[in-house]
Amino acid sequence: MTTTTDLLTLHPDDDVAVVLTDGHAGVPAGHKVARRALPAGALVHKYGQVIGVTTAAVREGEHVHTHNLAMPGERLRAAAPPAPPVRATGSVDRTFRGYLRPDGRVGTRNFIGVLTSVNCSATVARHIARRFEFEQLPGVDGVVALTHGSGCGMADRGPGWEVLRRTLSGYARHPNIGGIVVVGLGCEVNDLSSLVAGLGVGEHVPVSSYSIQDVGGTAAAIAEGDRRVREIAERLARDTRTEVGMEHLVLGLQCGGSDGWSGLTANPALGVASDAVVAAGGTSMLGETPEIYGAEHLLAARAVDDGVAGVLLDRIAWWERYTADQGTTLDGNPSPGNKAGGITTILEKSLGAVAKGGRAPLVEVVDYAVTPTRRGLVFMDTPGYDPVSATGMVAGGATLIAFTTGRGSVFGSRPAPTVKLASNSAMAAHMADDIDVDCGPVVTGGVELAEMGERVLDTLLEVASGRPSASEALGVGGEEMVPWQLGAVL
Repeated sequence: MTTTTDLLTLHPDDDVAVVLTDGHAGVPAGHKVARRALPAGALVHKYGQVIGVTTAAVREGEHVHTHNLAMPGERLRAAAPPAPPVRATGSVDRTFRGYLRPDGRVGTRNFIGVLTSVNCSATVARHIARRFEFEQLPGVDGVVALTHGSGCGMADRGPGWEVLRRTLSGYARHPNIGGIVVVGLGCEVNDLSSLVAGLGVGEHVPVSSYSIQDVGGTAAAIAEGDRRVREIAERLARDTRTEVGMEHLVLGLQCGGSDGWSGLTANPALGVASDAVVAAGGTSMLGETPEIYGAEHLLAARAVDDGVAGVLLDRIAWWERYTADQGTTLDGNPSPGNKAGGITTILEKSLGAVAKGGRAPLVEVVDYAVTPTRRGLVFMDTPGYDPVSATGMVAGGATLIAFTTGRGSVFGSRPAPTVKLASNSAMAAHMADDIDVDCGPVVTGGVELAEMGERVLDTLLEVASGRPSASEALGVGGEEMVPWQLGAVL
């Protein structure tokens, strides 16, 4: 990066520079200005990669954004240059204190989950969980309602069914779940008995299930759930944390409410921490497939073999067909907030988003809510919508979610704690109660990226060891379980 008083240039070949402070030629901080005069129809580069094409002639120093920059008519897939590794120093031997499960996995929390088979039992599950909101059960970090908006009005086969059952099973057998109560209505397509039989939890995880219709209605079901939670809590009362290495950490990488700083500060700082986890033998899970569109060649170049690269590119092709069938394009992804923060096209957003994955080799690509079979940097095919994407990662075994944001996010993901990383210091100060780490000083405070990566890693390990994250302290995360809903709603 090359910095002048007001501008930041990320790559020598870039056609644009990033404005550092509000007021430079009337352009907001985080937005782009042209480094040289550009004719209409010129490809525009940032990060050394194409982010769009000019729709009008642009003068040197002029604001470059949605009014004069658009997606190229034919997307260019550039070759990816090799990138030297950047790792936080001295991090590989770091430890955290987690719950060691009999199957060898390690949880960062010890929750009792109240899982619903259908949306019709969601209110009962939430009422059960609320009964324990201010009661500390020995050995238990809390009681969490795991509710969703589906389970009936759907076919009992096909992709939609498979995704739902896989997601619910993933939550039930999650390392952060010490015991599970499953509540159904009694007449739903997602039959309670077959759901419980297919959860795949180990014998060490206590499971209890019942239906609202069988026990006599809503009030009776809430009381029954209270009783069953307390029975499970007695079995978990002696659970304690054990010191373990980072090879037991499964880190989900998310971003939401991104801005022009996200790809410069929070995302690459998280990438440094992710590389440290991977170097220690742990797992980092990157996702949000629509938000790597235009940067997939960078990931494919890091794949351990052609098979892994091929699966990733196949998923990109699927999303191109899927969005076309819905009458839209992947460039519809940048939100109004993204654009207000300085991001113009999905290509620009993706080039910043992919930095969360650091520079480790890509070892595997998995479907939504599927548990990875290999340790290392893994890609999970998820939508870009944060709650749906994070739900898939938690179902796939992520025990901690790291969530970068530039505009400000109030997201949580129980039973996996969410750690929120701010891309800029102004937002971090303005929404201080929601932010765990301010990564803005990478650009504005002279902090080296490796040092910021260490700060991020410190926070991740502290939260993994039991310290409440900002979202947990606020009670956020009980409403954000949103399985990807595919197929017809009947």
